[in-house]
Amino acid sequence: MFELGSVEFVTEKQSTRKGGAKDAAMVGGLDHINIETTDLEASVRFYEQVLGMQSGWRPAFDVPGAWLYVDEQPIIHLVVRESVHAAPTGAIHHVALRAQGLEGMIQRLEQHGVEFSRTVVPDLDVTQLFIEDPNGVRLELNFYAEATA
Repeated sequence: MFELGSVEFVTEKQSTRKGGAKDAAMVGGLDHINIETTDLEASVRFYEQVLGMQSGWRPAFDVPGAWLYVDEQPIIHLVVRESVHAAPTGAIHHVALRAQGLEGMIQRLEQHGVEFSRTVVPDLDVTQLFIEDPNGVRLELNFYAEATA
């Protein structure tokens, strides 16, 4: 661990979980990712056919869109816009998703003509595939404890 001003940085793998009761004002995890698109059909097809998500129920908002589910959780929210512009979140480099079935995913990506790069994380049993959705959103797919072939 080292300090930069009043901020401490962890330099080795260690637990960041603190003991005791949960703080009432604590973030509990990622709920969903909202993506603006000009091509709803292509976006839905990508998330269904390439990543294996399922379209599901979505509230009757004033704008068209779709929600894509993993199990019972709608983790991708698509919203149709006439044009997609750089949002104030432009500093976000990518969104990371947990995944399983590394070799099957590689076959699926190749079948759909989706370019990808592969990285093996040092000191962890994690293989990452980096891809882009039809809207230019960079996705990191993390495969834990799977063969890295």
